[in-house]
Amino acid sequence: MQRGRLRAALDVTDPEPLPADHPLWRLEGVLIAPHVGGATGAMRPRIAHLVRRQIDHLRAGEDPENVVLGG
Repeated sequence: MQRGRLRAALDVTDPEPLPADHPLWRLEGVLIAPHVGGATGAMRPRIAHLVRRQIDHLRAGEDPENVVLGG
């Protein structure tokens, strides 16, 4: 990125949100978008379906889907 050979569009960063003084803000060729890439009309039914599956997993004594542990 710093050599100008790569370009990037970022929807997720670490940390999030990026502090105002973070070096990514100053890099040429970097587009930083708010983390709302999935905010469409199709999202609500998907979210409802996922929540229903998660509840079903928990009621069955199973682990929920998409669990991220650690950091």
